[in-house]
Amino acid sequence: MTMTHPIERVILSLDRALRTLASVGAAERPSPSENVADAPLDDAERRRSAALMRVNHAGEVAAQALYDGQALTARLDTVRAAMQRSADEETDHLAWCRARIRELGGRPSLLNPLWYAGSFAIGAAAGIAGDRWSLGFVAETERQVVRHLDSHLEQLPADDARSRAILTQMRADEEHHGTVATDAGGQPLPAPIRSLMRCTSLVMTRTAYRV
Repeated sequence: MTMTHPIERVILSLDRALRTLASVGAAERPSPSENVADAPLDDAERRRSAALMRVNHAGEVAAQALYDGQALTARLDTVRAAMQRSADEETDHLAWCRARIRELGGRPSLLNPLWYAGSFAIGAAAGIAGDRWSLGFVAETERQVVRHLDSHLEQLPADDARSRAILTQMRADEEHHGTVATDAGGQPLPAPIRSLMRCTSLVMTRTAYRV
């Protein structure tokens, strides 16, 4: 059932934020790495894979916040429900990345609360701008995420098939989300906004790789 009362939406947003940051969300789909053999990696390869997966986990934290901020401020119930469905699907990615980080002996980004808060504010602002702009923001975000995942697939150690399986499925899901947003009437964003989004993403990914 779609929640339409503002107080209910705020409560839902707070619940999702706490679940995301406390890492209690469970994936509905099995991990793509479930039946993939875990090949031995040397220490440098393991650290590189863990850092890359930490960046992707931080990105999924931000994705949860973006979608939740947009859902909170969306004007149409249909758009709000679409944002909430996308956030639910991103929960799988969050759980898959978190599990793989543990397998590699790494840890999530210490700045996840900051990534969540900033992304929520951006998502809420996009929603306030209007549903077509909000959907356009989703479409552009997903296009940039697909390019980011392509880069990480190239950077992963050749033998890290388990991480590769996860990122490959994530890439397919993100591409689908972008297509859905465009087909739903997403408005193409101006070039300066797209450039600002790329710069913001670069700061987050470089910081999360280390912290």
